[in-house]
Amino acid sequence: MSPVRVTLLTLLAMVAFAANSLLCRLALKGTEIDAASFTSVRIASGALALSLLVWLRGGRLGGAGNWLSALALFAYAAAFSFAYLTLPASTGALLLFGAVQTTMIGYGIRTGERFASRQWIGLACALAGLAGLLLPGLSAPPPGGAVLMLGAGVAWGIYSLRGKGAGNPTAVTAGNFLRALPLSAALSAAMSARASIDCAGFWYAAASGAVASGIGYAIWYAALPALKAGNAATVQLCVPVIATLGAAVFLGESLTLRIVLASAAILGGIGLVVVRLETRHDRRA
Repeated sequence: MSPVRVTLLTLLAMVAFAANSLLCRLALKGTEIDAASFTSVRIASGALALSLLVWLRGGRLGGAGNWLSALALFAYAAAFSFAYLTLPASTGALLLFGAVQTTMIGYGIRTGERFASRQWIGLACALAGLAGLLLPGLSAPPPGGAVLMLGAGVAWGIYSLRGKGAGNPTAVTAGNFLRALPLSAALSAAMSARASIDCAGFWYAAASGAVASGIGYAIWYAALPALKAGNAATVQLCVPVIATLGAAVFLGESLTLRIVLASAAILGGIGLVVVRLETRHDRRA
């Protein structure tokens, strides 16, 4: 695969991942759809898109995926949706990314990964950035939404860790989306008294599931084999930045000093950890 194609595919994948935050916030803020219905439509459309991709490539789902990963996927999607009832898209994306990476870094520490002093400084900066973002104040995010988004990030971090080394990641992801369908249906049934949906909200949720999630993951998996581990890890640092810029352009969100400083601390700190960590793994390979 040519470098230009790899770069283009990577950029498209990062834009797709950032678009999830914009689509969810846009739907829950500007349409009649409720968070549970958004979650169900997103998971159903993602399952459909991924299953079609597997089928078009001549593959089979079979027993792809597993229930524990599907539970983590559902927990992420549900908490993500309910968090965006109150959170701005930019803040939500930053909290999500910080929680995902912190979860995965914490797992590395727990399993014996040795950190250099620069990595510990980076981790401290990232955690300080998260703490600073959550401190009380006029521009602080709503605490309920913040807790939900941090939970979504932890769930996605667990899902990502469980998915490492999957033989066919697209098929595995499709299988997990399919298994998450009854879980999302149960959530919608439990919240049926508050159910509300309109055409615009439905299509935002469908785009989030089929395009930003399903096709986005497929594009990412296509580019991933051509990327070095360090590059694959660090390029994801741009997702909250894209989401923040997109929120300012399409949702009219303002860039506060708090989110700028928190972004610098969180993304810069995680960058210090991940670059050193993944570079070391490259040398061992």
